[in-house]
Amino acid sequence: MDNTNLEIEQVRSQFSSRERAKKLKILVVDDEPDNLDLLYRTFRRDFNVLKADSGVNALQLLEQEGEVAVIISDQRMPEMKGTEFLSRTLPQFPDTVRIILTGFTDIEDLVEAINSGQVFKYITKPWDSGELKEVVQRAAATYDLLKHRTEELRRANAQMQLLTVLVEVTQAASSIEEILTSIAKAFSETFAADGCIVQLIEENTLVATQGAYSVTGGVENWLCEDPLAKAAIATAQIQSCLNIPKDPNLNTLTHYQAAGVQAHLIIPIIYPQQMLGVLSLQWQKPCNLREDELNLIHLSVQLVAIALSSSCSR
Repeated sequence: MDNTNLEIEQVRSQFSSRERAKKLKILVVDDEPDNLDLLYRTFRRDFNVLKADSGVNALQLLEQEGEVAVIISDQRMPEMKGTEFLSRTLPQFPDTVRIILTGFTDIEDLVEAINSGQVFKYITKPWDSGELKEVVQRAAATYDLLKHRTEELRRANAQMQLLTVLVEVTQAASSIEEILTSIAKAFSETFAADGCIVQLIEENTLVATQGAYSVTGGVENWLCEDPLAKAAIATAQIQSCLNIPKDPNLNTLTHYQAAGVQAHLIIPIIYPQQMLGVLSLQWQKPCNLREDELNLIHLSVQLVAIALSSSCSR
């Protein structure tokens, strides 16, 4: 398609605008209400700040909210010291950067925590607001770097697995349904989608031949009644909605509600000028995709088109 790059750019701009608007989450933990309020007010402009008044409550909050970029914890708290609390967060959230606030000389605890990787830095109380802001900004930058490297490694492995599957598909003697199912599973796992459908098209009409994969084990195919699928077929262009609950044209549709789908990306499979099918990626939460993931989806769908063209011509 001549306008493929424009389509990718349009979808990319939707995802990137959502990413830019998103603040990193940090967690502040202190049993003294005045200190907790001061920490919240210090960082609320730059971060999405969660707060807890004890290590126990902070662990419960993390269970509900998931990973945060930075944890700032007081050391001396009832029930659980800051270093103990932080050590309990390490297995589940290894990339989170941890900062201890201490007004005491708990050197042994702090040295052990720092040496074991539990603590990024400790700040003595009373703290200097400017110094603490600078430390937290560095901590957030460190978290971003860690996540970027982790994601790079994950995506490189996922890309290799996906491309391996697509190469194997072109050489396999499997039925077309098995091929499509393998493709759907590879795409779903690579892009952390909750479901994927690959369905063939003849004369601009969806046919019964398809492959599907879902993390829940079953997929109901409603593409024939879906407005995004119809638009993708009619225009031969990528269609997407990143936040279906906020889209008045889609959020009342029964198939989205029944399937719990909150984000949908559907891409025509075209080779060389003939539409062979569509690939539908579905998420059960509003979705963000990085630019390199969008590029990988585009490249991979082109490989799918070649694979399907080869398989269908046997």
